Amino acid sequence: MTAVAVIVTVLLAVAGGLTLARIIRGPSILDRAVATDVLLAVIVAAIATEAAYSRDATALPVLVVLAVLGFVGSVSVARFAARRDDTSTSTTSEGSQP
Repeated sequence: MTAVAVIVTVLLAVAGGLTLARIIRGPSILDRAVATDVLLAVIVAAIATEAAYSRDATALPVLVVLAVLGFVGSVSVARFAARRDDTSTSTTSEGSQP
């Protein structure tokens, strides 16, 4: 069981590191937003793994709050990006007509 815990910890650490690299290097705001959502998912997976390994259910409310926070954040960014795309599309299409 200890070997599995070490492997899972290493995989989650690598995933978190690669995600942080994408947050830092991301060419656009949307890339950074998606990477932030992935990092939150990795954190939730790490907390859930620790809770399962220790057989302690006290982390469950934290997991629920983090999951809701990630969902609301993703939806907010998506709505902002869609609204921004609609504004830029309508501006360019209106500006090109005589």
